[in-house]
Amino acid sequence: MLSNNTVFVKSETRNHRGFFVQEGSYKLMGIDRSGWALICVDDVTCHYVDPDNLKALGGTEI
Repeated sequence: MLSNNTVFVKSETRNHRGFFVQEGSYKLMGIDRSGWALICVDDVTCHYVDPDNLKALGGTEI
């Protein structure tokens, strides 16, 4: 797991329901057993995305 939980989504990233996720920084909350990464903007707005569509702060893949 990352020491800094801030991640960025790649362009054209979709969530588990098929909707596009807005590009920007998110907090990585974790990866569940089914393989989806839970990312949140705040306490209300969260998305499940494919971890392959995430980049760490330095631009490295998750």
